[in-house]
Amino acid sequence: MAGALRRAIFLDRDGVLNRAMVRGGRPYAPTCLEEFEILVEAPAAVRRLSEAGYLTIVVTNQKDVGRGIVSEALMNRMHELLLAAMPLDDIIVCTSVNGGWRYKPGPGMLIEAAARWGIDLRASVMIGDRWRDVGAGRRAGCRTVFIDRGYAETPALDPDEVARDLAEAADIVLSGKPAFAA
Repeated sequence: MAGALRRAIFLDRDGVLNRAMVRGGRPYAPTCLEEFEILVEAPAAVRRLSEAGYLTIVVTNQKDVGRGIVSEALMNRMHELLLAAMPLDDIIVCTSVNGGWRYKPGPGMLIEAAARWGIDLRASVMIGDRWRDVGAGRRAGCRTVFIDRGYAETPALDPDEVARDLAEAADIVLSGKPAFAA
């Protein structure tokens, strides 16, 4: 491949771009269109990141599809709504129910995207609201921003930065801090 490698922002889906369903302090993916609510700050934040020259790529575990709780058609409809609302370059999904290399915290979806899009993972950032997202970003060699939604989970890894929401995460990435400089 000729030319310089590109930078990307890898985004988790549930809890980052759309509201996660929280039960017992734990986040879950929506299981119907009525539960699928795009977070108000997400379209503008993704647009800012895209305009700054980053590819914007969703990497999402969707084991409810693998379990048969959510149909692939319904998941695809949710993704169509995301694509209509914000400038996303790609959506990569792992529906495994048994974990594996692609299932976050495995780095497989990020590595797959890097090969597909010519991405420099060291110049890229993973933004997510779960420790699995931070783990996937770390294992792929990316910098990480954790969106702290106050879930009843113990973080397994320390992210590079912590934000309240995607708008603040975009501010951090675009701030010029040494860890996020181009």
